[in-house]
Amino acid sequence: MMASVRKAFVLGAGLGRRLRPLTNVLPKPLLPIFGKPLITFAIDHLRQAGIEKFWVNTHHLPKKFSELFLNKEYQGANLELVFEPNLLETGGGIKNLEQRIGDEVFVVYSGDILTDLRVERLVDEHFLKENDVTLALRRTGLSSSISWCRKSGRITDLQGALGSSEPGEYDFAGISVWNSSVFSRIPEATKISFIPIIVEWLKSGGRIGGLALEENRWFNIGSRAEYLQVHQIISNELWSPDYICDPQWPVQVEPSAQVSPESRIENDSYVGKMCTVEAGVLLENSILLPGSLVSRSTRLRSCIVGGVKVEPGTYEQTDFI
Repeated sequence: MMASVRKAFVLGAGLGRRLRPLTNVLPKPLLPIFGKPLITFAIDHLRQAGIEKFWVNTHHLPKKFSELFLNKEYQGANLELVFEPNLLETGGGIKNLEQRIGDEVFVVYSGDILTDLRVERLVDEHFLKENDVTLALRRTGLSSSISWCRKSGRITDLQGALGSSEPGEYDFAGISVWNSSVFSRIPEATKISFIPIIVEWLKSGGRIGGLALEENRWFNIGSRAEYLQVHQIISNELWSPDYICDPQWPVQVEPSAQVSPESRIENDSYVGKMCTVEAGVLLENSILLPGSLVSRSTRLRSCIVGGVKVEPGTYEQTDFI
């Protein structure tokens, strides 16, 4: 049934405030996970599910996106960047694509999550239940703001807006399927979340469905701790999503980096392109973005270096930007 969905909107315009100052160097969706930009996991995931056409909205450091997605494509898939001079949030971003998407069903995917949950199941549920919208649900421990009836597959309340007596048990997992009828419900050129759109749709009898997808892995890359932790998990558990086709991933040290044989790079660290690591350096769960230089006899633990020089010393939980 995935052949019925060909288009996807991948959210890339967020500011990544909780990851500052790191996101002063790169937009959050472009942060490398062992060398692979975070947003490309979403696109690979959707391509495996049959998506053919992608739109990515941008706002912060838009040229960085243009450098990654040259010639309006990604590994042969058609991809268009849509710059938002003023942030529109999720609902406004969807409305902004009305003329591009047209009257087809489409997927919306957050560009700052890393997951291998089964998108195909979500789309099948959308068509089976003839929903207007279908949200991927999960107990993430972040908010638990969605009330969902497992028997009917329908969402009954969202953030308590409908006065449900039952507390929310699920969170939104960052992936959703939408009918084009949503466009008429969103005001033009307005900064608005999709939450009030769905709440009003529920109040008017809209078929707002959900599907709990608890199996497989799901990571929210919202803070530096989460960014470093995902590298630890990938390294320790040897986890790799089945939609990754690159046999070289995960990359711990880029081929263009110069690393002294007298240094030690722990498996949960990453050394980016054109980096220099001098003799006697120890990297533990640390990330070196392209062009970084770590001076000799330096010890970095849970640190992020954003393309600058780190003077000799011992550092922990420090960002060098």
